[in-house]
Amino acid sequence: MSDKTRPDDFENQWQTKLSRGINAAAGEEAGILALAGGDKLTDQNTSQEKLDWTCDMLERLDEITDEKTRQEILLGCACQYPRAELQDAKGVFQETGDVDQVIDLLQAKFEDFLREDLELEEDLVLEVIDKGWGVAGIRKGNQIISTKIPKSGYLVDYFKEGDPAEKRRLYCHCPRVRDEVGGQPQLPEVYCYCGAGFYKGIWQEILGEPVQVEVLESVMQGDDVCKIAIHLPDGIAWET
Repeated sequence: MSDKTRPDDFENQWQTKLSRGINAAAGEEAGILALAGGDKLTDQNTSQEKLDWTCDMLERLDEITDEKTRQEILLGCACQYPRAELQDAKGVFQETGDVDQVIDLLQAKFEDFLREDLELEEDLVLEVIDKGWGVAGIRKGNQIISTKIPKSGYLVDYFKEGDPAEKRRLYCHCPRVRDEVGGQPQLPEVYCYCGAGFYKGIWQEILGEPVQVEVLESVMQGDDVCKIAIHLPDGIAWET
């Protein structure tokens, strides 16, 4: 399927970012090799078909790049938080230089999202808050640990579900493969750096400088949650 006839769906957009990252990191020949067959995938393909191709692609990529390069490539595939919605947090940081005040603002906005946008019952809101979930994260020294909430459209179902495997599927945010969480073949952990890129984008926009992120836990790897560490650059201040 040529680029001109391929639908401009999520799969196409994701593969475009993937191709751009591989080409930049390893060259166009490497991109052609790694992405072989990907041009046939669209949103109409099943999650299993996307899972099979993605595992094969990452295996080919493993042969031509090192781990750090693969992480950077997948980070570049992430969906991004709207920049316009981060400008108030960015302004707080520019004014105060205090990352804890930024976290407090992001947390307040997150709690408003739970109550006003998702219209969750208050007991469920408090349970989410008590778990420490949400985009704001919790600062631990020079790191911010962010634990994703379950996919918002399935949040209520997640708390009602008793089966751990089904809870992981309801939790996963990835529209490409979430239906196959726990399935075979198992995706390498590096794939979830795509999700970690969401947090990298947030904090780079707020701080105005590069940050490093690390996948600590992932439902794709059998964990109960997806947990990301954001490593703050040297010189960043916080409340004592």
